[in-house]
Amino acid sequence: MKTQSVKISAGFILICLLWGSTWLAIKIGLEEFPPMLAAGLRFSLASIFIFFFMHFRSVPIQKDKLSIKLYLIMGIFSFVIPFGLVYWAEQYIPSGLASILFGSFPFFVILFSKFSLPKESVDIFKILGVTIGFIGIVVIFSDDLTLNFTLNLWGMLAVILSAAMQGGIAVIIKKHGNHLNPLSMNFIPLVIGGIVLVILGLLFEKTTNLNYTMPAVLSIFYLAFFGTLITFTTYYWLMKRMNVVILSLSSFISPIVAVILGWLFISEKLSERDLIGSSLVLIGILFANFIGLKNYFIEHKKGKDDKHY
Repeated sequence: MKTQSVKISAGFILICLLWGSTWLAIKIGLEEFPPMLAAGLRFSLASIFIFFFMHFRSVPIQKDKLSIKLYLIMGIFSFVIPFGLVYWAEQYIPSGLASILFGSFPFFVILFSKFSLPKESVDIFKILGVTIGFIGIVVIFSDDLTLNFTLNLWGMLAVILSAAMQGGIAVIIKKHGNHLNPLSMNFIPLVIGGIVLVILGLLFEKTTNLNYTMPAVLSIFYLAFFGTLITFTTYYWLMKRMNVVILSLSSFISPIVAVILGWLFISEKLSERDLIGSSLVLIGILFANFIGLKNYFIEHKKGKDDKHY
């Protein structure tokens, strides 16, 4: 039991770190590749990596009706549309504003969980924790809150719609996807996402003057292997073992990781505002985990008392 808890904690930390690093990798890749094509190449390459992992570990593609339905739903509503919306939106709104708007993701998870997952605990501490964490994200990116509703409104709505879709998909997978292997759960949706986004990129984006620089190419490989294969496989593994609201809080931690990496590697400023916002996010996560932490310390104390006697 203790080993399982360590694995779950390690997995949660891993996806927060890796997804936080993807913002920097995406920024490097977009210097040479247009958005749709970049995302499509990332997902297509990731699906190839997963195919070899599945072959190496003898993981079959589950082909029952429910699995096929989930593959199609995830491919369209977890990869093609949400990522397409976010990449499109970032042409019109600042990335910081996009991060704040996507911070609505845990709220959508709470909303959909209330209706679809009655067994999932959504107590006042989780709601309070998510709210405090969201305020922390707003504080971190407050400099980017320059709104021009004429130009930005559709971009803002696109990011919120993306967050809503991802929240809905998280709840659907939690409810119906427990029988799926995390690798096979990833494979077909990534194939769908990769093919569709590459086709859209080739049809609607300027691809005549692509410059295949080493940093840009390496960013695609990094995003495919670490930012997609490792993260999404770990994410789906965690979804079977964690409260879905707590798991959704990874979307609050990832921007903090991105800010720190930007400070370390591309000399971006780390301000007092960033530290205050990050502290609020961490406080929010503690609140969201209050009941779990309380039960843990009670059990831990009880175990010590039992040993004493």
